[in-house]
Amino acid sequence: MDAFRSATEWADAIRARAVSPVEVADLYLERMDRLDPELNAFSFRADDEVRAAAKAAADAVVSTPADELPPFHGVPLPIKDLNNVAGWPTSYGSRGASADPVAADDLVVARFRAAGFVFTGKTNTPELGTISFTENDRFGATRNPWDTTRTPGGSSGGAGAAVASGMAPLAHASDGGGSIRIPSSCNGLVGLKPSRNRVPNGVNAIEGFGISGVVARTVADSAAALDIVGRPDPLGWYNAPPPEAPFADLAKRSPGRLRIGITSTPPLAMPVDPEVLAAHAATAELLAGLGHDVFPVELTMPDVDLFVQSFTTVWNTASAGLPLEPTALEPLNRALRDLGTALDSISYVEAVYRTQLLSRIITAPFGERFDVLLTPTMACLPPPVGSVWAGADADPVMPLLNCFPMAVFTSVWNVTGLPAISLPLGRSASGLPIGMQFVAGAWQDAVLLQLATQLESAAPWAAVRPTVS
Repeated sequence: MDAFRSATEWADAIRARAVSPVEVADLYLERMDRLDPELNAFSFRADDEVRAAAKAAADAVVSTPADELPPFHGVPLPIKDLNNVAGWPTSYGSRGASADPVAADDLVVARFRAAGFVFTGKTNTPELGTISFTENDRFGATRNPWDTTRTPGGSSGGAGAAVASGMAPLAHASDGGGSIRIPSSCNGLVGLKPSRNRVPNGVNAIEGFGISGVVARTVADSAAALDIVGRPDPLGWYNAPPPEAPFADLAKRSPGRLRIGITSTPPLAMPVDPEVLAAHAATAELLAGLGHDVFPVELTMPDVDLFVQSFTTVWNTASAGLPLEPTALEPLNRALRDLGTALDSISYVEAVYRTQLLSRIITAPFGERFDVLLTPTMACLPPPVGSVWAGADADPVMPLLNCFPMAVFTSVWNVTGLPAISLPLGRSASGLPIGMQFVAGAWQDAVLLQLATQLESAAPWAAVRPTVS
């Protein structure tokens, strides 16, 4: 059996009784046994429970008509260790979290469960998902399967390494400043950050900057997963408007001729790796060859310093409301919590107002000047494992600053709420993946999926395998 089958292909095979969910679960558990000691992608496993769930799924295939099975019945899926799975502990990548099992699924996890997925474990994340390297004091560093001296990115780095190496066909991920797109770039995967509040999870965490999704090898998997989790929440305060048709169907439609603005200039002044620039230029040529109207643009960023200050004011509250012992947090997150605690509520609300007002200026050109914006996903290649901690002894906040080259192109779209996707369209001379980011206007997730499907056909990537696979 091919561990690199897509999740939708596995679902079809299980429904057709061509393969048993038990066989599929055993395949991935064996690969986790063999590959994870080198990659450290998983922070929690419960193999006996996985096999029991797979056996129950196999029994249901026998007793239930195929058209009555849920869409991903029996397909393995790991969950990022920032979200609750009933009966399993949630560590948040922190020594300050309890090892006791939680009572109930988070909303997004419940939707995955209802879709028939078999949860295979929890994937590693930096503490609280704060940085774009997947390294923490509780479980250690996760490594990139393309080059184990490099980071798989973060904060969904465990998810990215698991999918890229073939330890999972698909993985839950989440994105508050680039945490789906950055690991997708580092690991050669498809990573869609949906529109703000497209994927509800009970509360509007960090002012709606954060959102769940998946990392995948194919656009079809990404679209089908969005159909599962991207439905309005009738109990939620905010919901994105529903699509006109399922995203899985919309993704197959032609995007038509799009006006695509391109820029490789970061919102904050910093160098961009020459190999990233070359991949960006090649992607622009590919788009033009597909018939799109491609032209350079300048990203309008009003008062960058004020924008960054307002974003970080919200970001510093990442530990708020979580069941953690604050004194057990790592130095970075203790420092960020202290900064958040020292801020008065009026100043916090003013920062939130500024993110909203400044976002309106940034998003205005979408639909007027261009339909889609192309940027690199990261300004750099995947950095070496451990390099994020440079300078942390002198200043505990330095690791966050060290992430700027990875997040400089991504985090702005968390603040504005626009949908953005990273596609594995580049490769460095040493073989490292280089992601390209596409951003669309408000609620235009389907446009990104349509363009991504077209690019996947023109420049296929799913057959390329990393070193550790």
